[in-house]
Amino acid sequence: MFRTYGKRAVATILSAAMLVTMAACGSDSADVDNGESSGGVNFESITDTATESTTTEEAAPADTDEPYVLPEGMYFSELTGEPISEDIKDQRPIAAMVDNEITALPHFDTTKADVVYEMMNSTKNDRITRLMCVVKDWGSIEQLGSIRSTRPTNILLASEWNAILCHDGGPYHNDAYFAKDWAKDHLSGVFSRVDNGKSKEFTEYILSGDMESNIEKYNISPTYNQFANEGSHFNFVEYGKEIKLDEKYDRSYTANGVVLPFTHNSSKLVYNSETGMYEYYEYGDQYFDASNEKPLTFKNVIIQKCSFNQLDDNGYLIYNCIGSGEYAWYLTNGVAKDCTWAKTSETGVTKFYDENGEELQINTGKTYIALVPDDTWDKVIFE
Repeated sequence: MFRTYGKRAVATILSAAMLVTMAACGSDSADVDNGESSGGVNFESITDTATESTTTEEAAPADTDEPYVLPEGMYFSELTGEPISEDIKDQRPIAAMVDNEITALPHFDTTKADVVYEMMNSTKNDRITRLMCVVKDWGSIEQLGSIRSTRPTNILLASEWNAILCHDGGPYHNDAYFAKDWAKDHLSGVFSRVDNGKSKEFTEYILSGDMESNIEKYNISPTYNQFANEGSHFNFVEYGKEIKLDEKYDRSYTANGVVLPFTHNSSKLVYNSETGMYEYYEYGDQYFDASNEKPLTFKNVIIQKCSFNQLDDNGYLIYNCIGSGEYAWYLTNGVAKDCTWAKTSETGVTKFYDENGEELQINTGKTYIALVPDDTWDKVIFE
């Protein structure tokens, strides 16, 4: 049954003060003077975030010198670095394409995602974005979506996780990628329809049992295959500890919020100091999952600069997400750190590096990743 969505009052960010535009740095960040950053990002200091305080994540143990002892039957998730059941240790995650047009709202079960990508879906419609929700424990899904079409970039990014891509069609540009062995395991247009009073394109959802039945029907392996990358996707700190960017690095910046240059839906994330999480906003309101009325929150936020190629007059595109040396930002605990990213192959994992060339450590927990086009990179604003 389709659930109704109860809106909550959303407080707004107040009184933006000094605006400083940071100068662009060269590709070798080690040569940058202290105080410079990864090119063209604006910073605004604010006096009050006035965000609604909502606890949504189970708190990690306090930072201590004592090593955390995993309970029996648990392991550290390769997606979040947090303890989860060993019963799904070898289970492949899914990467579900979720429509982000305002007509598609409210969304359901997005808070069950371990990683959420947001990126431009088309150069049309004010560069409207789409979400890709990477979910390890898809057996817990009751209603996820609504599900829409995919793009080549999503196929490449889903491959990093050896994920089963869940979507509803897409342009013919996808065909060359789905023909590759590492991308053949995907599910398109096979999920349940929910009568929600909307047009058909907004009615497809992954319901409880859909994944199990379709994996069996289409002979897809539910467990990691030969194309899977070993180990954790990110370079997580030890569970129970936290990296403090302003203590580890001379070059870090206050980031109580970040406004993204996604003009259609006005995406932004606001740091809640009481929960230690970044809360997602779009279309002028704080975002709440209709399944459980919880906000969508993240311990980690990654903003990744990426060029793109438009593929046709319909606005379909592909990000140049294979490469190295481009800029990114990592945000956690109200602090931002500049870094660079590298992805060396179609199925290779995107890695993030500090100015010393060392792989950046990130805190355990859920992660939001935005691919920001290079032609709007200077419109990213930190608050």
